[in-house]
Amino acid sequence: MSGRVVGMAASVRAQAPGAVLGSGVAARGGIRPCPAVTGSADPAAALVARLEDAGSTLLAMPNSGYSPHLRMMRYEVVHSALDAYGWQPAQVRQPHPSGAAIDRMDEALGWLAIIPEDRFVLRRIVGARALTHPLTGRYLFPWRRLGSVLGADHKSVQRWHKDGLGIILTGLGEMVRK
Repeated sequence: MSGRVVGMAASVRAQAPGAVLGSGVAARGGIRPCPAVTGSADPAAALVARLEDAGSTLLAMPNSGYSPHLRMMRYEVVHSALDAYGWQPAQVRQPHPSGAAIDRMDEALGWLAIIPEDRFVLRRIVGARALTHPLTGRYLFPWRRLGSVLGADHKSVQRWHKDGLGIILTGLGEMVRK
């Protein structure tokens, strides 16, 4: 029975060339290198900075539509403005990202498709590590949490992250040479 499950899992991962990859990132021919990353003195640090900027932009994007919870919830009726004024503290909203920041985000997150589909764990690690809070800059997934999710040591996860960045930099470097 376990052999059947393993075979089924392997057949699920296999996809036709050009299909949308398992992480939702499509392999497109429109991936282009960034001169700020490939031409910098430390391309790995520049790549990490671009990916973290893309992750914080992604998290700063506003949610669209109402959740099912809000559709089913009954709101309390406010009978007068005096009843509702001053009971809730003011909330600071996150600034919405600009159009240029969204374009940079699309470009940087498109680089994740350079990591081959058979190395999807590296893609997940690089993508998860790119998610940083827009206001505080803290990582949503620290090394130890990624290690516990993957069942590996956090030092191994750091090494795999470095390998994933190396694959992306190699792919971007090949695009520059063409």
